[in-house]
Amino acid sequence: MSDWISLAAGQSYPPGTLYVVATPIGNVADLSLRALHVLGLADAIACEDTRNTGQLLSRVGLQRPLVAVHEHNEREAARRIVTRLAAGERIAYVSDAGTPGISDPGARLVEAVRAAGLAVVPLPGPSAAVAALSVAGEMLDAGEGRFTFIGFLPNKPKARTEAIAALAGLDHAWVLYEAPHRIADTLAALAAGLPAARRLLVGRELTKLFEETPVMTVAEGPAWLAAEPTRAKGEFVLVVEGAGKAVADADAPDAEAQRVLSLLLAELPAKRAAKLAAAITGAGTDALYRLALAQRADD
Repeated sequence: MSDWISLAAGQSYPPGTLYVVATPIGNVADLSLRALHVLGLADAIACEDTRNTGQLLSRVGLQRPLVAVHEHNEREAARRIVTRLAAGERIAYVSDAGTPGISDPGARLVEAVRAAGLAVVPLPGPSAAVAALSVAGEMLDAGEGRFTFIGFLPNKPKARTEAIAALAGLDHAWVLYEAPHRIADTLAALAAGLPAARRLLVGRELTKLFEETPVMTVAEGPAWLAAEPTRAKGEFVLVVEGAGKAVADADAPDAEAQRVLSLLLAELPAKRAAKLAAAITGAGTDALYRLALAQRADD
């Protein structure tokens, strides 16, 4: 073990640097040796929740000053951290679990530190999205290794349905996070908005005692969740199979249909523009609607 520790300690860790540190998503043993070394070396640890990070440090035998940096105070806290870094301190930043900045706070802090001309160093490690993708098998290979990370779908039912419609035509897998109190609604929305045979991997409680990663069709998702009352507990990562390149290409509107749609979108809501473009060009309404939603999202 001492040889491994010396490897972690052997790298240079300059002062005046923000270290963005990935932490376990469940199993504390997943904390890397380099992360452990930097957390012990830091003058302070900025964190999403001081209680959660305090428990993590206690479990690995560390005590460091903690600074709360979360979505509600990130800009103000970033200014204070920049001042400390400019004075030569080393500060580590961690979120509650996984890699900071990935559906977690951290992006504004990193941006502020960079804008001040100070260094930012990532320490890679656990990520729920990557963990789920690593066991997705051919769902990932079908898209030649490509995937789209969605984060969380919208809260409101209509917006969630529209988001799924916009994603349905992707030729590669897409990944999203979901909370226990919303998982039933999300599985139901996927079943309603996607072809019944589309495959779905449900990553539940990854790295924890009751971890599971079953693969099923989207049509089977709601029944799978309802079959066991305890399944709705815990954090979820969903990997949704892509439509397949051939299907996506065949369904894609041609250049003329896209041109007409763009003109109509300048004046009309997405659904109305898609219907009119389909009537004018003969292209599929669903494909045009997905394209309209994607264009509106880009705008």
